[in-house]
Amino acid sequence: MRNIFTETFDGIDLTVIAENGAVASLTFGRGEPTPAPEPEALLLWDRVREELTEYFSGDRESFDLPLRCSGTQFQRQVWAELLHIPYGQTRTYGELARLIARPRAARAVGMACHTNPIAILIPCHRVIGSTGSLTGFAGGLEVKERLLRLESSKMR
Repeated sequence: MRNIFTETFDGIDLTVIAENGAVASLTFGRGEPTPAPEPEALLLWDRVREELTEYFSGDRESFDLPLRCSGTQFQRQVWAELLHIPYGQTRTYGELARLIARPRAARAVGMACHTNPIAILIPCHRVIGSTGSLTGFAGGLEVKERLLRLESSKMR
């Protein structure tokens, strides 16, 4: 069963969908919460809220939550590689393409990042253009810049 939760973290509205004991989606904006969520989903939501609160306060660099992504094999491969980008660091789309042994697939990597269903937890905000520029982001470039600035300020 799908359970939907929504909350604002550091001024950023986020909506989480929990399914079968795992996070299936984390998107920007406010969704319509499930009126009576399942007890298992409430426990997961408590963990999600705790970890996101710690992240936005600068006290958490990685997440320890069960994730369940639906996507093509290529998308899942890209999303798995995103999980290996260290906190406070970035990679380019081309670098990610080379890391998954698809050196000519930078644009396809960009599309996979664009369709990432679990923003922040799968850190597509850590991917930048080849010139170091910030490129498209579902939460908007201002949010992407805020997330990168949060992470880089904690690295000093």
